Amino acid sequence: MSLTITPETKLHDLLEAWPALEEKLLSLSPQYAKLRNPVLRATIARIATLRQVAQVGQVPLAELINTLRAAVGQETGQFGGSAASDDRPAWFAVERIAQRLDARPLLAAGEHPLNQVLHEIQTLPPQGIYELTTPFLPAPLLEAVGKKGFAVWTLREEADLFRNYFCNI
Repeated sequence: MSLTITPETKLHDLLEAWPALEEKLLSLSPQYAKLRNPVLRATIARIATLRQVAQVGQVPLAELINTLRAAVGQETGQFGGSAASDDRPAWFAVERIAQRLDARPLLAAGEHPLNQVLHEIQTLPPQGIYELTTPFLPAPLLEAVGKKGFAVWTLREEADLFRNYFCNI
């Protein structure tokens, strides 16, 4: 196989090249059980990089990449990454939250909030903040919002409760 597993490898490409790696992923984090949801699998897997997958599963990036590489006979290496932070950014203030969406019911129903979030953040006033509640770190969604020019910050409150904030700065 010519695909080299890197932090920027798309999850879809990885699983297309090596379908058996799905079980290896599932063994690394309970968060990866969501891969069995056909809607999430069809949407998230196509855009999520392994760097984002590591964040969602709360697995150190090096551990994820090296486990997958070892399973397919590729060399292991050093990789860095970051996760949700409790260091509040200067732009964050609770009183500036203009809109909220609890995406947990949508996700439980097999729906993805990406389009709704991208639409709703466009209506934020200057310096307004959008709060998105999710049961996992939605790394691809965070990246998409950041590419739209919004400041992004995530606060992990519990193992399965993430508050994601987007500021129209």
